[in-house]
Amino acid sequence: MRRLIIEPLTKHAFAPFGEVIETEGSAHFAINNGSTQRYHRLAEVQTATPDDKAIISIFRAQALPWPLTITMLERHPLGSQAFIPLLGNRFVIVVAPAGDEPDPALMRAFITDGRQGINYGRGVWHHPVLSLQAQDDFLVVDRSGEGNNCDEYFFAEDQMYQLDPHAT
Repeated sequence: MRRLIIEPLTKHAFAPFGEVIETEGSAHFAINNGSTQRYHRLAEVQTATPDDKAIISIFRAQALPWPLTITMLERHPLGSQAFIPLLGNRFVIVVAPAGDEPDPALMRAFITDGRQGINYGRGVWHHPVLSLQAQDDFLVVDRSGEGNNCDEYFFAEDQMYQLDPHAT
């Protein structure tokens, strides 16, 4: 089975798939009479129609068994989807570029530092949230509205990758 190496998450490396939500290296300015630094517009909520709404949810994720084989990816064609860790834990991200089907040869894997969130762009293929903790909480910002906003793609056995467990 082919192995997928997990890379550190950086804004530059993740740019083809969306945005990294972090304060490190991000522009900011003082508000509240100088007592607060505002890191403004770190990501943009994308929606498909004027009737769509940006919503905020909390996902409580359970860890999957490792080593993990990537058997499927999903995408949200009608809106972006952001994950921000609430408990300061690292998590793994597996992505592939937007398109009709995910190309397993173009899949990449990243690991956060526990303070970084991510915002998947509309239509970007990604694995459902990959917690490294037995249980972890994420603030999720995504789209609500009419239409199917979740497509799933299951790989043939010869297209599957195994995440390199030593990279976490």
